[in-house]
Amino acid sequence: MRVGFIGLGRMGRPMAINILHASALLLFLLFACLQEGLAETVKIAIPSTTQAVLPFTIARDKGYYRAEGLDVELILVSAPIASRALLSGDVTVATVGGAGLPPVLRGSPFKFLFTTYNRAMFWLYAKSEIRDVKALKGKRVGVSGIGSGPDSLLREILRQNSLDPNRDVTVLSLGVMPTIFSGLQSGIVDAAMLAPPVTFKAHESGFRELVSFPKQDLVELQGSVLVRDASLQSDAAQMEKFLRGTYKGFLHIKDNRAATIPFIARYLQVNDRVAATAYDQVVRPAMTQDGTLSAEMQAKAVEHVLKRLDLKEAPPLAKIFDFSLTRKVMTELQSKNWRSGA
Repeated sequence: MRVGFIGLGRMGRPMAINILHASALLLFLLFACLQEGLAETVKIAIPSTTQAVLPFTIARDKGYYRAEGLDVELILVSAPIASRALLSGDVTVATVGGAGLPPVLRGSPFKFLFTTYNRAMFWLYAKSEIRDVKALKGKRVGVSGIGSGPDSLLREILRQNSLDPNRDVTVLSLGVMPTIFSGLQSGIVDAAMLAPPVTFKAHESGFRELVSFPKQDLVELQGSVLVRDASLQSDAAQMEKFLRGTYKGFLHIKDNRAATIPFIARYLQVNDRVAATAYDQVVRPAMTQDGTLSAEMQAKAVEHVLKRLDLKEAPPLAKIFDFSLTRKVMTELQSKNWRSGA
């Protein structure tokens, strides 16, 4: 008791306040640790750190996943490996788009629940002396990976120009965008499938733009949510939480240009001026209206991949796409008039 009364003289009130502050801080830290321990860990495979995965990185950085009780771990792997990791159960979600369709069409038990983009954010650049796609006959073209979305797009545009992608052109898997561009610069390849901001560098370096895929009448999925059927059946609640966090990231991009540009600058490692150009000319125009696709667009997304795989018919669209959870989340957020803020 004597020790207790020592603090009750002239310094009694400040000491009491300090003790209260310290106690409040301790409780806060204990609560934070408890919340950390209770959060569900969800492993997500992402194929790049570009504009394609913006909704997921924004949802993580803005705390949208944490608000759902999820500890989301973004794991960078190539698109083809992401699909294999999903099949093996090493990850819960793969954010691949076009690269996810070949395994689905071949029978993998996956479904697309959401997609950020429905237009391809890729350009085909070549050496300046190559004037058109037909001039790629006998040439080497670099892509991120065989079976990736850019690979499928390239093969489709080659076919449209009467070239056999398996005989007339050598397609090389070069990995990430900087490596692909280095291959173009060094002459390892004569042309390459590129995405911003590398496209800006290619233009400045004098390479010729052969095809702007956003202008093509093609549906290409990017920034999608691909999951195993088993995960959807066994833990639909977790999938709904993940989609709610992701959808908030999607809305942040769609409705908040000023706050999104710094994210683009960081992920693309460019200045704000280039990031603003990327937002206005690439990111925003390529976005879906609400994260879903109409039946017509679903069919178009599947069509050119079917041709590349030389398959005669696809499974029913309901076996490939299920946007019901996304629509549920969208309706809920709209009813609450949710806004992303800064």
